[in-house]
Amino acid sequence: MTINDMLAEIRDANLNYLMLAQQMIRADKATAIFRLGVDAQIAELLEGLSNSQLLKLASTNMMLARFRFDDGAILGMLTNYSKDRAQAHSHAAILMAGQSMDETV
Repeated sequence: MTINDMLAEIRDANLNYLMLAQQMIRADKATAIFRLGVDAQIAELLEGLSNSQLLKLASTNMMLARFRFDDGAILGMLTNYSKDRAQAHSHAAILMAGQSMDETV
């Protein structure tokens, strides 16, 4: 993969993320804030972006979305837990919800 290919993939991922985030925020702001791991101010800014602003923001050379957790235990729950997958996902969501916004952003 060339650097240009990688930058194009990042741009596509950013645009998809921003469009999904904006749609989620417009549909149900409180739920979107929780699921996206952003604060209300960022949600307001994302909601108000025009299409041209979305394209400009998506064109940055870095990923805009990132993992909401740095804890290997949460990642393990989401990927390796085999007994009760739904319960493991719920437990991971509870742990992530308990993190402060500084930890998730």
